[in-house]
Amino acid sequence: MIKVGETKRKASYEDKRNVGNIFELNNEATRCGGYSEDQFPPGALFAAVSDGLWDNGASCGRKYRVRCISGPKRPCKVRSIVVQVVDLCSHDPCPATLQLSNKAFDAISKIDAKVNVEYAQ
Repeated sequence: MIKVGETKRKASYEDKRNVGNIFELNNEATRCGGYSEDQFPPGALFAAVSDGLWDNGASCGRKYRVRCISGPKRPCKVRSIVVQVVDLCSHDPCPATLQLSNKAFDAISKIDAKVNVEYAQ
């Protein structure tokens, strides 16, 4: 079943992914794999999820196909991507259904703004 939600860039992952070592700058553990580098998929296409998708942690490692469908200034790129869940959204309430890593967000959107997506497990 395809669902519709919102996504935005996960700001706290931004600096960490750019240095290639996920925990060097912010020293944050994820709810799925703690400080383990092994939890992150090749290509850095990963996400944190809202409470609605978290499923008491059962969502750790789940993969979702995500495609941008709308947003301000026509942000969507034509492709869809597959992201892996590595964390629970750290904000309460979560500002989006999925918070994508920078690499994942850049793969589906041309601009840095909240966008609407469709996603399926």
